[in-house]
Amino acid sequence: MAQHFLLSAAARTLSLKTIYADGEEAAYRRFCGLRWPETRGAPVCPRCAAREAYELAARRRFKCKACHHQFSVTSGTIFASRKLAFVDLLGAIAVLVNGAKGVSALQLSRCTGLSYKTAFVLAHKIREALARETQGLVLEGTVEIDGAYIGGHVRPANARTDRVDRRLRAHRAYDRRSVVALRQRHGRTLTDVFQNEAEAVRFAKSKVAGDATVVADETPHWDQLADAFDLERINHSDAYSFLDGIHVNGAESYFARLRRMIRGQHHRVGAGRLGGYAAHAAWLEDHRRQSNGALVAQAIGNGLSAPVSRLWKGYWQRAA
Repeated sequence: MAQHFLLSAAARTLSLKTIYADGEEAAYRRFCGLRWPETRGAPVCPRCAAREAYELAARRRFKCKACHHQFSVTSGTIFASRKLAFVDLLGAIAVLVNGAKGVSALQLSRCTGLSYKTAFVLAHKIREALARETQGLVLEGTVEIDGAYIGGHVRPANARTDRVDRRLRAHRAYDRRSVVALRQRHGRTLTDVFQNEAEAVRFAKSKVAGDATVVADETPHWDQLADAFDLERINHSDAYSFLDGIHVNGAESYFARLRRMIRGQHHRVGAGRLGGYAAHAAWLEDHRRQSNGALVAQAIGNGLSAPVSRLWKGYWQRAA
């Protein structure tokens, strides 16, 4: 029997041992190469796009010869105003993407020696950058759609006489949300968060090409997709996973990863941050056949192409 890819040496192309053995300069050059791949790491002015700059080596900054603008490899990106050494930043990203079911901020803090607050914000900045990878993407071919309700756990009362039926809407928690996934077979996964799953019909119509085939379960609100797409349905009462070639197993696989991520790592996720965790799980699912070195490069590249985070930059200062 052939060895699974994730168990092979091809899946392990970058380790923490290698990152720290290579040192700070190698990590810095890696960031430069990923920020400016077209010039093989040579600086390009973010203001005027000129390719000639003085290097202020003592400060690891550059000064454009054309417009005299000073910038660094992280200027204007999601890593802007960073205080971490590049080797520590690279190591933290490696730990984060190596977690097949995610990594909690506390675990990231312990693995890297960062404070909890730093690890928390860095992880969310990376999730924001990963989510940008599928911005504007329209799915084609066969697209599976499914939803799952996440969060909002209501703890049962101790005394039997005080317990309520937690299935009723009146007794559900306020932060319970529906994560809806659109997954193109042999393609990407798009996610969004809604108050109710029925609200995702408009989301599906905006993210799926008109000539695509949509596969859904027998939930009634998906009937509204029949006027826009060739719609196939599977009734889970008749078959759990597969019936006459119809299934939503790709979407179910995604939700299996998301549930394990939340239950096993994060435990509780607020409704306002659920979208970031959902996008992170989708990214891990879509790139599961790539080596960890490729994943680290992809994550850093996404971060260096993303603008400054208006949500997470200075997060703890605003909270204070």
